[in-house]
Amino acid sequence: MTAAPWRTLRALPTLLRIGVAETLAYRAEFLVWILTTTQPLIMLGLWTSVAQLQPFAQYSSADFIAYFLAALIVRQLTGNWVAWQMSEDIRSGAMAMRLLRPVHPFYAYAAGQAAGIPFRSIIALPVAVVLLVSSGSGALTTDPVRLALVVPSIALAWLITFALMFAIGALAFFLTQTMAIANLYFALFSLFSGYLMPLDLLGPVSSLAAWLPFRFMLSAPVELMTRSLDGAALADLLGGQLAWTAILLAAALGLWRAGVKRFEAVGG
Repeated sequence: MTAAPWRTLRALPTLLRIGVAETLAYRAEFLVWILTTTQPLIMLGLWTSVAQLQPFAQYSSADFIAYFLAALIVRQLTGNWVAWQMSEDIRSGAMAMRLLRPVHPFYAYAAGQAAGIPFRSIIALPVAVVLLVSSGSGALTTDPVRLALVVPSIALAWLITFALMFAIGALAFFLTQTMAIANLYFALFSLFSGYLMPLDLLGPVSSLAAWLPFRFMLSAPVELMTRSLDGAALADLLGGQLAWTAILLAAALGLWRAGVKRFEAVGG
């Protein structure tokens, strides 16, 4: 292992402590971010009322409860706002200080975002778990293989989400209206990730959604928890997550390198 990775590993505990301190320092802002990821609760109420009298497209009320509460759990564990943070750092000039530090900003931003996960879990997960066990437990998988795959699937979903948001943040090196792109991203994510409804309810568009990266940010681990999947479907699901992780990490770091060169040239 080279010196740089060792330095990053040694710095990781400090980076996580800094992330926790920033989360505690900006509690009100952090709470707002948590509230923006509770859309599945709203959709749960809508879709369960639709399926209250009879199943809708083979989804019973319990199926919708299990699906949207699983979606809430995944969203709380994988959501991040690094694009907004990077955009502000570039706009304010704070990025110059980050570039002087020995640890690559990619790892610093990742640690900062990961540090907030336990706090989001403390607030959101107990409610979701209680409701899942009491109301939607019959629709959850009991297959030990699929349950074992949920954790790595959620980890990959987090990494895909972070890489895409990091790429959007890196666009601030070139553009001044990156938040418009971030808003467009969120609109596409809401539709094609399964955030607003299960993907198989999208009709003809569902075949397109099945291969877009948004599915692998949220719907993939939810499907592991709530669907009956054979070996081929499991391989497609996890293979898609691995492929999009590699693609988006390469794109994010490529945009970063190009953006930093431009940033340093303009700053010089």
